[in-house]
Formats: sequence, structure tokens, C-alpha cells
Amino acid sequence: MAVGNYEKCKRYIDSHSPGTETHVKRKRVYPCISISRETGAGAQPVCKELIKILDSKSEQNENQWTYFDRQLIEKILEDHHLPKQISKYLIEDKYNHVSSVVNEVLGLHPSQWTLLHQTTETVLQLARMGKVVIVGRGGNIITSKLKNAFHVRLIAPLKNRIKYIMDVNKMNRQDAEVNIKKEDVARRKFLKSNFSRDSENPELYHIVLNTNLLTYEESAAVVADAVMKKFAKLFP
Repeated sequence: MAVGNYEKCKRYIDSHSPGTETHVKRKRVYPCISISRETGAGAQPVCKELIKILDSKSEQNENQWTYFDRQLIEKILEDHHLPKQISKYLIEDKYNHVSSVVNEVLGLHPSQWTLLHQTTETVLQLARMGKVVIVGRGGNIITSKLKNAFHVRLIAPLKNRIKYIMDVNKMNRQDAEVNIKKEDVARRKFLKSNFSRDSENPELYHIVLNTNLLTYEESAAVVADAVMKKFAKLFP
């Protein structure tokens, strides 16, 4: 499935490249949806169901909806011709001011600020194409000024998130709990350090959904319905 998602992301990017039929004929800009999430709140199943719904409600002769999560890292590397070794520095839990400066001086990899700038450029490029769901990477902050952007936050009780991580990553309970706490702290630091924002601030989002009180399918349906109502002219 990971390979399939990556290939779909590649096709999405290729179809919007200058000179392609989609790029030449595209007149309407469809929405961009950013997904912020607590670790284990079910962003992946929600995204998969969400793009199914939106595809079924969009004109068939248009490009399909696509979501970017880990594949976004590969897209950034491709955009900026960066070596594969530095992909680890683009992950949200790797931010460190001191090591960034030291490694830049030693010429080991681009500075964190350079990577952040390149990440921002890539997220904005994808968002302006439309019909895209961007998970994490400060997508809601980066696209906050775009008129086609819609921001979602997914949350859930810790016990539900632990079970999700145990099932998806085949972890025991203790490891899953450690993983969740580490990821949540890292994501908050990433947003705070780079954008001076608190990911838990509800004012940053159009809607905040609890995937314990709603199933993943119901959560996707709520997001899809809200997006289609907000951008009603773009859906037949």
C-alpha cells in the first residue's frame, strides 16, 4: 500500500507539471485540506476514506484527490535535489538548533532553516494545485493565507491511540505509549520552534474531530461535507 500511495503521489505531481494537459487546461483551483493529528488518532484511515468520498463527488474528468504524509519527504527531496541521507532531518522529531548549525558548518547537510524553507515551498506548491490532503509538516500554518485551504485537527483519548499504534505498528502496549508521547512532543516542538504556534490551539482549525466519538469513516464524511459546503461551487 505504501508503494501504491507513493506512485499515486508521483502521478499527481507529474500531471500538474508545466506543459501537461492538466496544467494547461486547469481553470479551477480545488481545495487543499491540511490534517493535524495527535499520534494514533487515525489520520491515515481518515485520509483514505476522505479522498474516496471527495473523488466520488468531483467531476470524473478531473485529476483524483491525493494525500501526502511520509511521501511528502520524498517529494521535498525530489524538488530540491537533496541526497536521500538527509531525509531523516526532514522528519518532525529531528529538529535541533545546535546540531543544525554544527552540521551546516561542517557541510554535512543543509541548515534546518534551508530545509524548512524548502518544505514550505513544496507544501505551498501542492496546496495551490488543489485536490490534495497534506498531513502534518505545519501544513495548516503554511497554507493559512490560501483561500482554498481547509484545516482539520484529529484527536482521540490516549487509550484509543495506544490501541491504534499497537495494531498498526505491531507494538506492545509499553512501546506504543512511549512512541505516542515521543511523537506528540516532537510535533509540538516542531510547530512551536518553526512557526511559533501551538498545535493544540483549536483556533488554528476549521474543525476538530474526536475519532473516539466518531468512526474514521464518519470523521471523513464530516470533513468531506464541510469542505463541499465551504467550496460548493467546485462540486457538481
